[in-house]
Amino acid sequence: MLTFGLMTLQITNEKTYFYEIAKRAHQLGIACYRFVPSDINPITENVKGDRFNPHTNDWESSEFPIPNILYDRCFYRDDTFSKQCQAIVKWLKTKKDIVFLGYGLPNKMDLYEALSQSSLTPYLLKSQLVNSGGSVIRQLMPHKPLMMKPVNGSQGRGIYYLEKKDQEIVVQTDKANKTVTRRFPYDEKAVAWIDYLIKDRKYLIQEYKELTNSNYQPIDIRVLMQKDPTGKWKVISRGIRTGKEKGIVSNISAGGTISAFNDWLASQPLSKSTYLYNEINDILINLPIVLEQNFPALFELGVDIGVSKDFSIWILDVNSKPGRKVALTVDPSLEDQLYTSPLLYGKKLYFERSQLDEKTISG
Repeated sequence: MLTFGLMTLQITNEKTYFYEIAKRAHQLGIACYRFVPSDINPITENVKGDRFNPHTNDWESSEFPIPNILYDRCFYRDDTFSKQCQAIVKWLKTKKDIVFLGYGLPNKMDLYEALSQSSLTPYLLKSQLVNSGGSVIRQLMPHKPLMMKPVNGSQGRGIYYLEKKDQEIVVQTDKANKTVTRRFPYDEKAVAWIDYLIKDRKYLIQEYKELTNSNYQPIDIRVLMQKDPTGKWKVISRGIRTGKEKGIVSNISAGGTISAFNDWLASQPLSKSTYLYNEINDILINLPIVLEQNFPALFELGVDIGVSKDFSIWILDVNSKPGRKVALTVDPSLEDQLYTSPLLYGKKLYFERSQLDEKTISG
């Protein structure tokens, strides 16, 4: 039987998602496992993790060989454990007998540099790596705020809004569903704070655009894209994420709400709605092509798109390990498709690889 492994940094992460995938695996002729990369024995190459029992519909502790197909759902941070697991996953990607659903994307800065050399460059917010607090403060001008984002960040965490206002520097971030504000009366104090922030974590700075609705709530479009079982990219869903009034981010983890894309589009001026729809479509057609020209193969993408007050369109983030909350909220009927698509695409990749290996041997 074909084996499918769900990799995560904590065995109980994404409980519902993993359970729903595993529940559907057996009827497709697939045995499903979940495990943490650090639980692979480097000598025997056996794994200690969980095997899904289709008869009891539950996970059971088990030891097993590394599965044929791997779905990497590890969300790495800058800690030692993440780095250890990242190194193991890198080693797994070199193994010819293992198929990865997708090989992931690099950090935000490498991504920006690749996209800035493509036809998508007009949709990018100008970004650069933060080298020191002093360099950030020197670029901060009155009425020209900046955003600071972790190079390896996700879910809107660790994002800061910086503004020079009335001889002081104002810094805001969203924490625990609240917007927290700090004020620095002197440049030196702001410099010291940024230097402390970047000591253990890489950040980038980005020009700020007012991507809010009429109620001053941050708003963006979240698009989920996946390859179908034939390997063609498809837009699975589009939804609108709306943050808190005067908040910094629209992420659901920061208290954002979800609504339908078509309702938002219908609320735009008639003269602009067709333009917005066509421009966003062009981005979604070209983005996967550009990414796969620059980086290894992918299975899925979460694309965040912002529209500013003058109707200019911006690619805010591209994520190779997207969530499904927006998609399932705007269209619950997608449930079965979302939970079977990793299995079907993995099966396709595995049999393609097997046929290639057979040709190589017979040739």
